[in-house]
Amino acid sequence: MATYEELYGKRVKEFDSDPTLESSYEGQVWYDKSSGTLRSVVSFGAWRSGGNLTVPRSLGGISGGTQTASLAYAGYLGGPGNSNSTEEYNGTGWGSGGNVNTARRGGAGLGIQTAALLAGGYSTTPTTFVEEYNGSSWSEVTNTPADMSAGAGTQTAALTFNGTTALYYDGTNWTSSTALPTAMVGGTGLQTAALAVIPPPSGTTTLEWDGSAWTTGGSYNTARPSGLGGMTSGIQTSAISAGTPSSPPPTRVGPITEQYDGTSWATSSGTQGTARHTYMTSAANNTAALIAGGSPYTTATEEFNQSINTITAAAWASSGALNTARWGSAAMGTQTAGLLAGGATSPKVNNSEEYDGTSWTEGDNLNTGRGLMAAGTNSTQTAGLAFGGTTSTGPDNSGITNATEEYNGSSWTSVNNMNYSSRNFGGAGTQTSALAMGGIPVLATTGEYDGTNWTAGTSLPSGRQDNQGAAGASQTAVILAGGEIPPGSRTDETLEYDGTNWTTGGTLPTAVYSNTVSGIQTAALSFGGYVGSRTTETVGYDGTSWSTRPSMASARQYAKGAGTNVATYVAGGIGPPGGAIADTEEFTGETETVTASTLTSS
Repeated sequence: MATYEELYGKRVKEFDSDPTLESSYEGQVWYDKSSGTLRSVVSFGAWRSGGNLTVPRSLGGISGGTQTASLAYAGYLGGPGNSNSTEEYNGTGWGSGGNVNTARRGGAGLGIQTAALLAGGYSTTPTTFVEEYNGSSWSEVTNTPADMSAGAGTQTAALTFNGTTALYYDGTNWTSSTALPTAMVGGTGLQTAALAVIPPPSGTTTLEWDGSAWTTGGSYNTARPSGLGGMTSGIQTSAISAGTPSSPPPTRVGPITEQYDGTSWATSSGTQGTARHTYMTSAANNTAALIAGGSPYTTATEEFNQSINTITAAAWASSGALNTARWGSAAMGTQTAGLLAGGATSPKVNNSEEYDGTSWTEGDNLNTGRGLMAAGTNSTQTAGLAFGGTTSTGPDNSGITNATEEYNGSSWTSVNNMNYSSRNFGGAGTQTSALAMGGIPVLATTGEYDGTNWTAGTSLPSGRQDNQGAAGASQTAVILAGGEIPPGSRTDETLEYDGTNWTTGGTLPTAVYSNTVSGIQTAALSFGGYVGSRTTETVGYDGTSWSTRPSMASARQYAKGAGTNVATYVAGGIGPPGGAIADTEEFTGETETVTASTLTSS
């Protein structure tokens, strides 16, 4: 018998423990002397959570073909009827796109994020309307001759079908194509190399199209119901199907993933975490897929990867509680070295607490007890900055202050006052380069701090209050998201400051005030706040647009926190049903690690 060395020209290496792993170790085998086992890096399939949709829906259209650029649109909302909304996925979360002109569910959805096609579907009755998406808006084009339920291809070279009827689309006109030998309800691939799946009412059959004829492809290992629609995506030679077994409603909840190699289907060990049916799926091939929405109506999104990496999804996790429950504090620092001072309780407090990533300990007291204040959010635990707020125990403005204090890691020192007095306002920057902005009583005023003096900066475009959602690395690179522009109007506006001018940035998915923002101008998080009720909603900003992130466990407003867009803490706030809370949560972004497996003889 040939030895491993004769076959591969190398011996099995020995290590005292696993080496530092990276992609080059895939397929290699080594002996781990500490455990007495053979080890290797092998790929495996797994699903993980992604950023939630903003609108729960089933039977929607999806286009894109990749995990980092997908498009979800239309769909069924249950009792309220059909949706016309569009959402775009950037690999982390969903953001808003242009609305479909005719709200509907079902239909043939195909194409990419910047060039999608939606043909047919069900509005109040079956429809033949067709719309094209250009990356920002939908426009109506030539109607299809018949209602369509599934399709493959691109916006300018599509194949759609419903039952056995098949139609070609060239970007302008519809023509008949060769009928399918068996009625099918789902499809994927290209106009000349398509895959049709699932004969009604349920089954295992797949059909392949080569541009001129249909032939039988590999069969599913597990039959699945036609009510799932086209839960298959990818290309003809590398597709993935994320579905459920063929048991009847309402028990269609067992998630099964199968991968197609152009010849046969293989069942993956990866199963979805959220049981559902009639959801949307998108994939470039059988190793990377995306599913979103579904019934029971959900916003849940999951990503599939066949990879050597263990991918841990972004998430919030509970941490040590504050010693003093409070809201409207000044917060700064990082996830492992945070600082929170003051706060609005009754009476206002002056104590500060330091955070080490696990627990809070008492620090030195502020010289002026106050709440509803602001901070240089990107200042540090050993060089902190807090300013403004109110000393009043009531809702009046009599106690509004412009007091400013600096922290050196052990004590607070009063320094020169702000150029204006304010509460419920935004602060950003560091101890030597900070910005104050807006606040009660409905101000457009700003102030710039250079480490010694405050001077007036460029005013906000309009007065606002409860605009605590601000962050930035310095006074010349600030982001302000949300707030209240009276009378009583929450805003979804994002403003960016370059040290001279305010410009409008990407629109928040939901208008909000008294939210918290951490990070920098080009990589930020906004979380919590008030959207008609206190919310757990979390969204991320890339310098251009906002998209969804995993939600916090506790709904809260007037909470405070700091850090980066992938490592942030939030503490305190007002939580339902009201009153100060002491809860702390930490947000950690998605991580990837190469994982070694133990080889066995079985």
